[in-house]
Amino acid sequence: MTKVEAEKRILKLRELINDYRYHYHVLDESIMSEAAADSLKHELSLLENEFPDLITPDSPTQRVAGKPLDKFTKVTHEKRMISLADVFSEEEVRDWITRNEKLIPGGKIDEFFTDIKMDGLACSLKYHDGIFVQAVTRGDGLVGEDVTLNVKTIENIPLKINSEFQLNSGAGSAGPSPRAAGARTRAAALRIPSISTETSLPSEIEVRGEIVIFKKDFEHLNEIQRKKGEPEFANPRNLAAGSIRQLDPKIAASRPLKFIAYDLVTPDSNTWHNAYEMLRALGFQTSNEDRVFKYSELKKMFQYIHDLDEYRKGLKFNTDGMVIKINDRSVYDSLGIVGKTPRGAVAFKFPAEESTTVVRDIVISIGRTGAATPVAILDPVSVAGTTVRHASLHNADEIARLDVRIGDTVIIYKAGDIIPQIKEVLVSLRPEGTKPFDYEDALKHQYPELEFERPDGEVVYRVKGESSDLILKRAIEYYASKPALNIDGLGEKNVVALINAGLVKSIADLYRLDEIRVAKLERFGEISAHNLITAINNSKTPALAKFITALGIRHVGAQTAVSLAREFKTLDNLVNATEDDLLKISDIGEVVAESILAWFSDEDNLGLLAELKELGVVPLEEKFTGLPLVGKSYIVTGTLSSMGREEAEDKLRALGATVTSSVTKNTTALIVGEKPGKSKTDKAEKLGITTINEDEFLKLIN
Repeated sequence: MTKVEAEKRILKLRELINDYRYHYHVLDESIMSEAAADSLKHELSLLENEFPDLITPDSPTQRVAGKPLDKFTKVTHEKRMISLADVFSEEEVRDWITRNEKLIPGGKIDEFFTDIKMDGLACSLKYHDGIFVQAVTRGDGLVGEDVTLNVKTIENIPLKINSEFQLNSGAGSAGPSPRAAGARTRAAALRIPSISTETSLPSEIEVRGEIVIFKKDFEHLNEIQRKKGEPEFANPRNLAAGSIRQLDPKIAASRPLKFIAYDLVTPDSNTWHNAYEMLRALGFQTSNEDRVFKYSELKKMFQYIHDLDEYRKGLKFNTDGMVIKINDRSVYDSLGIVGKTPRGAVAFKFPAEESTTVVRDIVISIGRTGAATPVAILDPVSVAGTTVRHASLHNADEIARLDVRIGDTVIIYKAGDIIPQIKEVLVSLRPEGTKPFDYEDALKHQYPELEFERPDGEVVYRVKGESSDLILKRAIEYYASKPALNIDGLGEKNVVALINAGLVKSIADLYRLDEIRVAKLERFGEISAHNLITAINNSKTPALAKFITALGIRHVGAQTAVSLAREFKTLDNLVNATEDDLLKISDIGEVVAESILAWFSDEDNLGLLAELKELGVVPLEEKFTGLPLVGKSYIVTGTLSSMGREEAEDKLRALGATVTSSVTKNTTALIVGEKPGKSKTDKAEKLGITTINEDEFLKLIN
C-alpha cells in the first residue's frame, strides 16, 4: 500500500472507529461487534506503525497509556471551577430564589435549568482547533493538576471535534457530523427545545464535566477483586478520583471511566440549556436528566426532583442530588460568586443515607417480653429523609463490639432504609475522659427495683422471674384500668382468660377481638362478649393524657401524663421529643425523661403504636380551656431583671403557653432581656417574629 493509499485508509478507519466509540460509549448502543471494532483498531495500528508520520494526536490509537509521570503539573484555570451551595428543602430553594430576585434588575427569573448532580471527579477538558490537548482537575477551583495522559484513555471523550460545527436556526439539524445529528435526534426524543440562534465554535474550546464509574462497571471490578482474594473498592466516586490521580496512566486505562459533561465554558451560550444541546451535538455524553422549568412551573420542578429521588437507584451512575441553575447565563454570571459558590445555582441534596451525630445517652428499654434493649439517644439528624433521634444498640455484645460511649460521634445509617443503626464510632472525635459503657451498672441505675439475668447462650438480659405472659397481663390490665382508658369488662380474670385462650398476644390484639370467638370462652356469653367489644371500640379515641397513662411508661403516672399532653399536644410530638424538650417540663427530671426516651426508642413499642394507629386508635388533642396563653409559643433569651429565666418560663407555662428553645415560624414572640442570644434575635427578625421587652412581658403575664 502506498502512503497516499494508506492515508485515505487511515482516515476512513478513524472515522468508523470514532463512530463506533461514540455509539458504544456515549449512546450506549452498538453498531458492530466488539471483536469487529478491535479488528479495525488493529489494522489502524499496523498502518500507523508502517507510516508513523501519519499519526495524529486525535487518532484512536493515541488513547493508549503513556509512560508513568514523576508528578502532576499545576495548572491555573482561566475561569474558576466553582462548588455549589447545598440546599435540603423546597423552602430553602424558594429562599434562594427570593435572594436572587432582589439582586436582578426587574426582580424576575424566567427559567430554571436542572441537571442531576454527578458523584465523581470534576475535570476540565481543553481543545485547540478541535483537538483534545489538556485535562485539568478542579483542585481548589483556582489551580488544578494536569491529568491529560490519564483522561486521554477515557473512551467516551472525543479526541477531536469539528471546530467548524454550526447549529442551524430552526432546522433542528446539527452540521455535517452524523454523530452530531444523532445527538440532536436523541435530544429531540428527550423533548429538548431546539436552539434558535446560529453558533460557530472558536479555535479554543473548554468543556467541563464529571469523571465517574457506572454502577455495573464498579460491581464488575469488585467481583474481580473478590475472585483474586483482594480488598474490594469502597465506592465508585473514590475509585474514579483515585484512578485519575495515579501517576501511571496504565491504571486509568484499566478502569472503566466515563466523562459526563455539564458545562461548555467556551464558546459562550445564552442559556445553560443551549450549552447542553451543543455539548451533545459535539459528541459529549451528558446525564440526559437535564430539564428546563418556567418560573410558573416551580411545583412541577419540585415534583421532578422528588420523582428522581425515588428512581435514582435505578440510574446507571450514583447521584446525591439535583443542580438547579438560573437558565439565562447572562443573569447567572451577573449575580457573581460568594466565596467559592455562585449565587445563580444551588445543589438540592437528596436525603442522606448516612450521617454523623453525637450519642447523648444510652438508655435501656424493657420490652413486653422482659428483654432489656439498649438504645442510643442521639442529637437529631436527618437520614434518608427522616429525622433520627435514637438508634437500637441491640444488646451488650453489640455495644462492646462498637465500643459506643456517651459523648461519641457516630455514623448513622438506616438498615433496610427503615431502622436507624450505628455503623461506626469516630474514635478520633471522642471527648477526653469517656469510659466504656457498663451495661450491668446501667441496669442497676435505671431499674434499681428489678433484677436481671442473662441466660446461658443468649445475648439479651431479661427481667428475672418475669414471664412474657405475666408482663403482658399486667400491661393490658393497666391499659384498661380507670386511670388509663377505663375499658369496662377488662378486669384481671377476663384478661387472663383472653391471653390463655391465645386471642390476645399484644395490646393491639384487643382491637382485633371477634365477638363470636370471645363468647365461646368460659367466662363469657353473647351479651358480655358484645359489651366487651363495644367498650374496647369506644376506647379508640381517648384523651391524649389518658392514652399516655395507658402505655404504662415507667415513672409516668396520671399527673405526668397530663403535663406531657399539655406540653406536646399530640402523640407524634411526644414520640419525637428530645431529652431537652422533656426536661423543660417542671415535674419531669432526668430519671423520668430517661424512662420516657427509652420507651419511645424501643422498636417494639413504636411498632405497637403503629399497629394501634392502623386499627383506628387515635388519641385526641386535649383543649386546656380557661388559660389565656393556650396555643401560643414563646422563647426567652437574655437576662431578665425581675426574675430568672426558668421562673419566667414557668409563669408562661402556667398560663397555658408553650416555651421552646428554638425560633420557628410557629413562635408567637421572642422575649428579649439583656445580652440576648444573637442567633435567636437574627432568626426572629428573618422570620418576622414579634420581639417583646421585659416590661411588655410583665404586662403579658399579669
